[in-house]
Amino acid sequence: MYAIVEIAGQQFKVAKDQKVFVHRLQGEEGSNVTFDNVLLVDNGSVTIGAPAIEGAAVTAKILNHLKGDKVIVFKKKRRKGYRVKNGHRQSFTEIQIESIAASGAKKATAKKATPKKEAVKKAAPKKESVKAEETKVVAKAVTKKSKSSKADDLKKIEGAGPKAAEAMVNAGLDTFAKVAKADPAKLSEILTEASSRLSHLVTTTWPKQADLAANGKWDELKELQDRLDGGVEK
Repeated sequence: MYAIVEIAGQQFKVAKDQKVFVHRLQGEEGSNVTFDNVLLVDNGSVTIGAPAIEGAAVTAKILNHLKGDKVIVFKKKRRKGYRVKNGHRQSFTEIQIESIAASGAKKATAKKATPKKEAVKKAAPKKESVKAEETKVVAKAVTKKSKSSKADDLKKIEGAGPKAAEAMVNAGLDTFAKVAKADPAKLSEILTEASSRLSHLVTTTWPKQADLAANGKWDELKELQDRLDGGVEK
């Protein structure tokens, strides 16, 4: 029996007791993780999802957090005297597949579907005059402009790229001060809901980085970021 499952934005063909290296996951060594985005299961008969199989899940155990081989990134501009050399080591997590369930598993997002539908029903538009609706549209536009002008550049947080910063802004965390007060687990939940490609980001030190940025302690922030290893402080 094998399955094709999406883990941290990548697809893997896995079987029971198989060891796989994936992008670094949240969680401590020895803990179990469950992946419910199963695209295909073969247990004698092949079942294909559209795109995922409802009720299917793959459970794995985190064995180790490690880093890959160093990759050298060298940039040069001819006749400009411009040369930049950087090294990068990708953070990985070694997991072992413990079980594959073709059905019966509950998705983590199932509980969130009901309140969204209720919110849509409650938000049914009432009959209003045309002038009142135009006034609301103008007020919303002004509010959006004021919010965007006060938003901080969250990409200055180590590990937070443009997509991650956009996800936090959409969730209402548009300033360093708000991110500093957020729980790392909540930040990971926001990123995972925004895109499965962001689920591997380690947000443990993001509130601490945001707190330094919010207080203008840029030198201390740079020292902290120099000590980070895959988002984890050495």
